[in-house]
Amino acid sequence: MESKKNGFIESYFKLTENNTDVRTEVIAGLTTFLAMSYILAVNPMILAGPFEGTPDFAKYFSGIFIGTCIISFIGTMLTALYARLPFAQAPGMGLNAFFAYTVMLAMGYTYQQALAVVFLSGVAFIIMSLGGIRTAIMNAIPEAIKGAIGPGIGLFLTIIGLKNSSLIVSNPSTLVGIIDFSLLGSAGDANGMVFAGGMQYEAAAYNTMIKSALVTLVVLVVLAVLLSKKFKAAMLISIIVGTIIGFPLGLSTMTEMMGLGQQFSNFFEVSFFNMDLPGLLSKGDTPLTSIFNLVMLIIAFGLVNLFDTMGTLLGTARAADLVDEKGNPIRMEKALLSDAISSAGAALVGSSTCTTYAESAAGVAVGGKTGLASVITGILFLASLILAPIIGLVPAAATAPAMIYLGVLMMKQIQHVDFSDVTNAIPAFLTVVIMPFTYSIANGIAVGIISFILIKLFSGKAKEVNWIITIIAILFVIRFAFMVSG
Repeated sequence: MESKKNGFIESYFKLTENNTDVRTEVIAGLTTFLAMSYILAVNPMILAGPFEGTPDFAKYFSGIFIGTCIISFIGTMLTALYARLPFAQAPGMGLNAFFAYTVMLAMGYTYQQALAVVFLSGVAFIIMSLGGIRTAIMNAIPEAIKGAIGPGIGLFLTIIGLKNSSLIVSNPSTLVGIIDFSLLGSAGDANGMVFAGGMQYEAAAYNTMIKSALVTLVVLVVLAVLLSKKFKAAMLISIIVGTIIGFPLGLSTMTEMMGLGQQFSNFFEVSFFNMDLPGLLSKGDTPLTSIFNLVMLIIAFGLVNLFDTMGTLLGTARAADLVDEKGNPIRMEKALLSDAISSAGAALVGSSTCTTYAESAAGVAVGGKTGLASVITGILFLASLILAPIIGLVPAAATAPAMIYLGVLMMKQIQHVDFSDVTNAIPAFLTVVIMPFTYSIANGIAVGIISFILIKLFSGKAKEVNWIITIIAILFVIRFAFMVSG
């Protein structure tokens, strides 16, 4: 029986052909899950944010948590079984903040109406994917921008790791700064407060941040040593080490959650198929204004998701050498359709747009090359419905070193950029640096494309600009003009 199972897995995922095995794929899937499991807590916190301080907050938080687990499972399994690629999906960071703070709080849309916008955006994506439009857009992206996407994503993941670990913190004078290690053990002033880098913190909280930063540095060294010794499970081992170190320091703690039955009850009440499509036509002074606002929102959601996904697929696929002769991801059409279906499906379970995660690179880095890795990741997302408190034991300090290392891993793709031609070099450089500094893959690609077109046009190289990216650039300009907070 076991050999038959392995025979099916081998033939379906073509493990030998891809120079991998079941053990490697399992480790890759688990590594990817641990690298992105933070979304299970962060997504409900952000989407339920507009209800904070009201009696409905706990209801929406738990309902959205269930929806996050479900759509992450569905999206990841679609990519695993249909596209057969080692990439995972979950509600996108940035898009969830746009959903909650811009669409709901700033623009006055209800939670149900915001879900309807997400659904329409997802349907548009499905149509575009089936019609080959998304593939055409991917093929139209200039090679200078394509070569910069991977390094940009690497730096984006690095700054996420540095921030989540508290190794770097906010500083009003310099934007960011390194945490003040000299305050370790400080009880603060009479009110229990400490001042660091022009900011005020509770002394206890700042001590925890310092401990997190120290653990991150220790685990980063452990990871580097394991990688130098060619341990295939280096990332996974380093995460386990970080979690163990975190226990005596109070970093690894179990989260308390309400009963699963009550969570599902809340899910069906507030999140499941709870869209308000008709209400979208009443969000303006006139029907025409309402339609304009709706179109702008669909463009905003659509462009961010489109280029977040494309950027992640391109950067991660190149890192794993899962590309065709043109340098595009293999089975790209299936991966894009999987993403589009998940984007629409996210609204049906009460979440913001689902997208392919850059953290998939963590699994790729330990050898994941097929959809089997994503099967493991997807199963773990579903299991999180029950195991969330245990999964919550893994602190950011344990996963941050893996994120930092991904920056190292993906930076090598910069060699594909022709820096001898300034008309390619500047757009590529902007693509790389805008991603981490604006916390957005889509923003990096947008600025890269817009600058590419302008520089080529005014340098007398208009023939290198195609009409597809020109249209995309115009849409990005419209988005920036009308949706600055997106």
